[in-house]
Amino acid sequence: MNTKTNDLVKAGLLLSLGILLPIIFHQFKLGGPVFLPMHIPVLLAGFIAGKKYGFLVGILTPFLSSVFTGMPPIYPTAVSMAFELGTYGLISGLLFETIKSENKITKTYISLIIAMLAGRIVSGIANYILFTFAMGKPYLLKMFLTSAFITPIPGIIIQLILIPFLVIFLSKVTITGGQNFER
Repeated sequence: MNTKTNDLVKAGLLLSLGILLPIIFHQFKLGGPVFLPMHIPVLLAGFIAGKKYGFLVGILTPFLSSVFTGMPPIYPTAVSMAFELGTYGLISGLLFETIKSENKITKTYISLIIAMLAGRIVSGIANYILFTFAMGKPYLLKMFLTSAFITPIPGIIIQLILIPFLVIFLSKVTITGGQNFER
């Protein structure tokens, strides 16, 4: 299988997982804003399918999830999440491809942390515009800090533990056709 097809298949699988994981979490009454189940496949898409597919998976996942499952609501949540998740996928893939480090764990953590911060900043900007200008409601710094850094502490911890483990693990796994998940 050629690299483009391989990356497209990975992206499709992770897009599907981005729709499925929130459903599973909600079945166990584990809230999306706390555990961030949609973020995991998007970040992984950047790492294992590259920046372009990571960006596309990030943009499409909240909208498709909203259409198929009703969560998150399209406006303003899915719109804001599309900016945030698109940034996650783009930045994680871009940095993972460009950072020159032999230590894959260091490279993964640097890419992950910067992507997580960039995505949250983009989310804050998107929410500020959506709430303040489009909806006529204030979006305060306290709201941003709470929704981006306080409420999702469990999800942030899960991402910091799980994503590097999965990136390292998947880089060692060989799939049919002799290709592995490594970029």
